[in-house]
Amino acid sequence: MATRGHVQDPNDRRLRPIYDYLDNGNNKMAIQQADKLLKKHKDLHCAKVLKAIGLQRTGKQDEAFVLAQEVAAFEPTDDNSLQALTILYREMHRPELVTKLYEAAVKKVPSSEEYHSHLFMAYARVGEYKKMQQAGMALYKIVPKNPYYFWSVMSLIMQSISEQNENLSKTMFLPLAERMVEKMVKEDKIEAEAEVELYYMILERLGKHKEALDVIRGKLGEKLTSELQSRENKCMAMYKKLNKWPECNALSRRLLMKNSDDWQFYLIYFDSVFHLIDEAWTPPEGDQSVEGEVDYSMEQMAKFVLDRIAEESESTRQLRGPFLAKLELIRRLRLRGCNAEYKLGEPEELMFQYFKKFGDKPCCFTDLKVFVDLLSPIQHTKFINLLLGTLPRLEPSEGKLVLPTDTRALQRHLCIVQLSRLLGFYHAMDKKQKLDAVQELTLRYRHGLQFGKSCLKTELQFSDYYCLLAAHVLLDLWLETGDEDAVWHSLTLLEEGLANSSSDAQFKLLLIRIYCMLGAFEPVMDLYSSLDAKHIQHDTIGYLLTRYAESLGQYAAASQCCNFALRFFHSNQKDTSEYIIQAYKYGAFEKIPEFIAFRNRLNNSLHFAQVRTERMLLDLVLEANISTSLEESVKSMSLSPEEDDIPWNDLRDNRDLNVLFNWDPKDRDVSEEHRKLSLEEETIWLLIRSLTLRLVSGLANLSHAVEPKNSEKATENGVSSRIDAVRSLLQQLEVEVDSGKKFIDRKIQYPFLGPPPTRLAVFLSSGSCQCQTSSFLLIDDIYELDTHGLEETTEVQERIQNSLKFLLEQLKEMFKKSKGDLIEVRDGHFKTHPGILENLVFFAETISLSLWVTSYCSGVLRPFKSNLQKKKKKKKDTPAAMPQVFTVFSEFVSGLQTLLSNVIDHIKGLEVTLTALKLEELSLEDTVFSEEEKIFTKTAQGKVQSSYKQSLQEIEELLKKRLDTIKKLKI
Repeated sequence: MATRGHVQDPNDRRLRPIYDYLDNGNNKMAIQQADKLLKKHKDLHCAKVLKAIGLQRTGKQDEAFVLAQEVAAFEPTDDNSLQALTILYREMHRPELVTKLYEAAVKKVPSSEEYHSHLFMAYARVGEYKKMQQAGMALYKIVPKNPYYFWSVMSLIMQSISEQNENLSKTMFLPLAERMVEKMVKEDKIEAEAEVELYYMILERLGKHKEALDVIRGKLGEKLTSELQSRENKCMAMYKKLNKWPECNALSRRLLMKNSDDWQFYLIYFDSVFHLIDEAWTPPEGDQSVEGEVDYSMEQMAKFVLDRIAEESESTRQLRGPFLAKLELIRRLRLRGCNAEYKLGEPEELMFQYFKKFGDKPCCFTDLKVFVDLLSPIQHTKFINLLLGTLPRLEPSEGKLVLPTDTRALQRHLCIVQLSRLLGFYHAMDKKQKLDAVQELTLRYRHGLQFGKSCLKTELQFSDYYCLLAAHVLLDLWLETGDEDAVWHSLTLLEEGLANSSSDAQFKLLLIRIYCMLGAFEPVMDLYSSLDAKHIQHDTIGYLLTRYAESLGQYAAASQCCNFALRFFHSNQKDTSEYIIQAYKYGAFEKIPEFIAFRNRLNNSLHFAQVRTERMLLDLVLEANISTSLEESVKSMSLSPEEDDIPWNDLRDNRDLNVLFNWDPKDRDVSEEHRKLSLEEETIWLLIRSLTLRLVSGLANLSHAVEPKNSEKATENGVSSRIDAVRSLLQQLEVEVDSGKKFIDRKIQYPFLGPPPTRLAVFLSSGSCQCQTSSFLLIDDIYELDTHGLEETTEVQERIQNSLKFLLEQLKEMFKKSKGDLIEVRDGHFKTHPGILENLVFFAETISLSLWVTSYCSGVLRPFKSNLQKKKKKKKDTPAAMPQVFTVFSEFVSGLQTLLSNVIDHIKGLEVTLTALKLEELSLEDTVFSEEEKIFTKTAQGKVQSSYKQSLQEIEELLKKRLDTIKKLKI
C-alpha cells in the first residue's frame, strides 16, 4: 500500500487501521473502518479512496469507480490520496487515469519534483512518448539532474521506435536525440555509464557506426564497466557493421589469447579470416591494426588454433574451447574443399581424443553432437567401437554386463549410448534387438540409482537418461508397429523414473505427451503443475497442455489451463510497464526497447490468440443457453462479428518445439520445414475457430435484434448489416475449411517429439465441420423467413425443411463415428481408442451450436404460428392448412431429443464398461514385470482409466444440460 512513513499529519494515524486491513486482505473491515472515519471527516479524500480499493477487491467495481471519480474531481495533491488512487486505477487496469491525476497535481504544485516524476512514470505506463519527452524536460528545468535530461532523450528514441514512418524516425526524432546528447558531451556533463550507452544506441540506430566506434574507443568508452568485455563487444559489433575485418580479427585474436575458452570469439575469428582471404587482404607496410596482430591466411588460422591447444596442455584447468575450435575449423575448411593440406587431423580421431579427455562430463555429448556430420556413414560403427574400447572389458568366459563403479564411468558409457542413438544404431534394430536394448538400458538405469542415494529430492539421478532413452526406444516400437504394449511399457519406465527423480522435467514432459496421445488428460494437469512453469514458459510450453485439454473432454481442466495462460498474458502489459519504469529509474536505457519488443512478442503470440479464442468458445459451449442466454454470454465477452482482434500479419509462433530432449538423427528430428508446416496448420485452425466464434456472435446479434417483418424495417434497425456480416463470415469459413482439407490431404507427419498436430483432421473426419457449416447456412434462410413473412417465402421454407432434415441425418452420422469402446480388450491385451473421445467432444460442441441455431429458428417461427392460430379462431370458414415448416421443425426437435438421449445412453454404457474393466489383470506382451514394476504399470493404467471416466462424465453432464434445453424448445 501507500507509504505511511513518519508523517506527523494526524490523518496518517486515522488512516493506518484501514491500510492494515487492506494489507491483510480484510477488505470488508477496511470498508467499515473507512465509513466510520468518513462520518467524522467527510472531506478526508484518502479514506474515500481506500474504501474504493476495498470495494474494488470485493467485486464492486462500479461503486469503487464512482467514489474514485468523486475524489479525482477535487484534484487532490496530498500524497496519500494520490498514491491510493494510483493503486486503485492500476487494479482497475485504467493506467490512463493516473496521468490525468498527476497532470492536475503538477498544475497545482508546479515546483514539485516528486509529482513531475510521478507524471513521467504515469506516461511511461501508457506509452505516451511525446508527453514523456515534455515531462522529462520540464522536470530537468525544475531540478537540473542528468537522469531527468536523459529520460527526455530516451523518450525521443522511443518515439522513433514506435513511429511507423522510418524516414521520419531517422530525420527528426533520432537526430534531435543525438543533438541533445552532443550538447551534454560538449559541456562535459556526461556522468554515468547509462548515458554513454544511450549515446551509442542513438548513433547505432542512425547508422553512424564510425561515430559510435569513436565514442566506444574514446574517453567516454572508459565508463563502460558494468558488464564484462562490454567495450570490446560493442567495438566488435561496430567493426562487423563497418566491414573492418582486420580489426575484427585482431580483437578476437587478442581476446582468445587472454581466454582461449571463449567460444563466441572463435566464431568471429574464423569469420573474419575467411572474409580477409576472400578479399585477398594483406597488411599495409609499416601499418598495424589498432587492435594488434592480424591473421589473414588459412595457414595462420590453423597455426593459431594449434597454438591454443598447445597452451591448453600447459593450463592448470581443462579447456574445451580449443579442441572444439579445431573441429569447427575442419568443418569450415571442408565446406571450402580445402581441408587436407593443413594437417589438422581426422575428425574421427579428434572426436575420439576429445571423448577420452572429456567423456566423463555431461557436456561431452552436446559438444560432439554438433560435429558428428563430419563422420561419413561408413565411419559410424568404427567410431562407436573406438569409444567402447575405452571402457572396462569383459573376459571371454563372462556373459554379463560390466556395470560402472562410479559416476564418471557411468557418464562415459551414457555418452556412448547417446551418440549411438544419434548415429541411428537404435533405429536400425529389429523388434527383438530393441527389446533387448530396452532391457539393458533399464538394468543400467537401476544400477545407476545407487550413485544418487544421497541426492536431494530436487536433484536428478545420474542415470536418468538411461531410463529416458529406453522409453524413446519403446516409443519407436509403438510408432513403427502400432503395438500398444510398447507404449504401456514406456509409461511404466517413466513413472518409475519420476518416482526416483521427482524433479526431472523430461520425465514429466514425455509423460504429458504420451498420456495426451492416449487420450488421458487427467494425470497431465498434476504433471504440468509440478513443472512449476514460470512466466514466459506459459507461452513457450503451454501448447502441450492447451492443445489437448478441451479436445479430450476435460472441460473443468480446460478452463483452468486457459486461465493459467491468460492470466500470464493479461498481466504482461502491466508487468512490462513496471519493468520499463524501473529501467528509467536505474538508467538501464538499452533494456527499454527490449521490454517493448518482449511485450509486442507476447501480444502477438499465436498461443495467446489460440487460448483466447478457445476459452470463449469453451465458455459458450458450457454456459450459453444453459445458465445464461446466448445473447447475454456474447455480450459479456464483448464479441462482435465485425471485429477481428487477432494480429494475423504479426502472429508470432513462440512455441518451444525442442523442449523434449531427443537423440534422433537429423532425418528424424524436428526440421525447419516441420516448424513452417505446423505454423501453417495452426494458423488455418485458428482462423476456422475464430470465424466460428464470430459467426456465433453474429447469430446472437440476429436473435437479439428487434424482429423485423419487412426489408425496410430490417435496414432501419441495422439488422441488414448484421446478416451481411454473417454471410461474409460464412464465405470466409468455407474458404478456410477448403484450405484445411487441402492441408490434411498432404498427410504430413510430424516427429512424435515435435509439434502436436491440431484438431483440424478430427474436425473434418468426425463430420463436425459439415454439421457446423450446415447449421450456419440455416441462419440466412431463417433470417429471410423472418424478414419477408410466411406468404412470400415458400421456397425459403422448403429450403429450411430440407436443411433441418439433412442436419439431423448429419448429426446421426456423426454419432455413429463416436461409437465403440474406449479400451478394446483382445486375448488378454488391450488397445485404446482416444479418437472416440475427440469425436464425442466435437459432437457435444456441434450439438450446442445446432441448438443455438434451432433456438433462433424457434424464436422466428413461434410468433408466426401464434398469429396463424389467432386468425383461425376469428375465421369460422374452413381454415387453411398450417405450413409444413412448423411440422418439420417439431420433428427435427423431436429427432434431436431422441438422438441426444441415445448418445447419453451410449456414454453411460461406456462408463459401465470402463468401471468393470480390471486392467491390472491384463498382460504386456514380451515383457515380464517384477512386482515392483507392476505397481508402476498399474499406476499408469489406473490414471488412463480414471481419466477416461472423468472425460465421459463431463461430456455426459454437458449433453444432459443440452437435452434439457431441447425439451424447452417449443413453437
